[in-house]
Amino acid sequence: MSLSGKEREEFEKKLEAYVGIDIGVEDVARDEVNQAMIRHWCEAMGDRCGAYADVEAAARSVHGEIVAPPAMLQAWVLGGVAMAAGQADPRDKQKELHRFFDEHGYTGVVATNTEQEYKRYLRLGERISARTLIESISEQKATAIGIGYFINTRTVFQNQHGEEVGSMTFRVLKFEAAEQPAAAVDAAPDASAKPQRLKPGLGFDNKWWWDCLEKGELAIQKCSQCGVLRHPPRPMCHECQSTSWEYIFSSGQGTIYSYVVIRYPEVPGYTYPLVVAVIDLAEGTRFVGNVVDIDPDEVEVGMKVVASIELVDDEMKLPVFRPA
Repeated sequence: MSLSGKEREEFEKKLEAYVGIDIGVEDVARDEVNQAMIRHWCEAMGDRCGAYADVEAAARSVHGEIVAPPAMLQAWVLGGVAMAAGQADPRDKQKELHRFFDEHGYTGVVATNTEQEYKRYLRLGERISARTLIESISEQKATAIGIGYFINTRTVFQNQHGEEVGSMTFRVLKFEAAEQPAAAVDAAPDASAKPQRLKPGLGFDNKWWWDCLEKGELAIQKCSQCGVLRHPPRPMCHECQSTSWEYIFSSGQGTIYSYVVIRYPEVPGYTYPLVVAVIDLAEGTRFVGNVVDIDPDEVEVGMKVVASIELVDDEMKLPVFRPA
């Protein structure tokens, strides 16, 4: 449903009314910053920093007490099941804006990037709240997945005393899916026309890993100072904070530590049901990947698996795991 010139002009004029406004609702943490949630987060992330989960180690640290990992900032205010079920507050201007886009044919949405800033570490007993501003809406853009508009929001996080503790900018693209030519629609399904998976953003800190993958090598980053392994790639060691690193190659052998079976919603480019597992690799670090060629009901925690690097669509290679 492409808009005519006049319709688009009126549509964009109405979009301008949303720029610069607070979305009208405040997200307030249901729980204070607490040790149990910090422990669960660290276990899920494989983060063994003593200042986060070990009372004695935290007392000896520069903090003098347990503190929360900075990357948990947004986790404290997330809405849980109600948010996932779409039970939105009718005052929410951000939801209203998205519905306005949907009504005009821009029904697609994809998150493109986010940046977070942390003012300081959060301490036990603080209660976090957040307010969000619609910072900007771009002019119409033509992208590979369709024509649309980028929406930037900025969220500021505060504690119960009104002190700013961090912020986040988030960008999504609301788009109208590109239409297929009539000939392509009428033609029989073709393997080359199947949906492709979303491609990773490549930068200095991770491009080397994808380059190894293209050569059929499953690389694991290793701290040159303390020898700790880490994945996904990142610039600093979580154990000793060294920025010196190298890498080793994995045999691909591992054990399923935990897993989920995703059945819905179905994202184009993936085959469902989709088994996503956390794998304890034999070398001593964890890796998240898909388990294939097995009935999802037969997957078990503790199952031995082995990886092979394969094309998962027409362009991208990934490690996939099978029962060993």
